Amino acid sequence: MEIVELDLLENLKLIIAAYLLALPIAWHREKNARSAGLRTFPLVAVGACAYVLVSRGILASAAEDGFHEGIARVIYGLMTGIGFIGGGAILKNGGRVSGTATAASIWNTGAVGLAVAFRYWEIAIILSLINFLTFEIGSRVKSSDKDD
Repeated sequence: MEIVELDLLENLKLIIAAYLLALPIAWHREKNARSAGLRTFPLVAVGACAYVLVSRGILASAAEDGFHEGIARVIYGLMTGIGFIGGGAILKNGGRVSGTATAASIWNTGAVGLAVAFRYWEIAIILSLINFLTFEIGSRVKSSDKDD
C-alpha cells in the first residue's frame, strides 16, 4: 500500500483549529478548578484530529477496497480510547458520583478534533460552542457545590 503524502500546511491549520476550538471548553473547566482543563481538552482534540489525518493519509490509496472500513476502525478506536480517558475522570465516593460532565466533555472534545480532521467545520464549531455553553450556563444554574 502506497502512503499518500500529507500536506504540512493544511494539516497544521487543521490541528491548530482543533486546538483553538477546544480552548473555550478547557478554559471554562480550568477556571472552575475541575480535574481536566487547559492541558487535557486541547490535547484530546488535537490527538483525535491527528489520528484521523494520519489515517486518511495512509488509507487514501486503498479507497476502493478498505478506506471507509479503515477510517471507521480509526474512529471506533478513538471513541473507545477517549471514552477510557474520560472514564478515569469519573469518581465514586460512597453514594456520590462526580466527574461525569468532565468525562462527557472529554469525549465531545475528541469529536471536535475528529470533525476538524474531516473538515466538518460547522460540526466542530457547534460541538465546541455547545460544550462551552453547557458548562457556562450549567454552572450558573447548578448549586454552588462542586458536583460534576
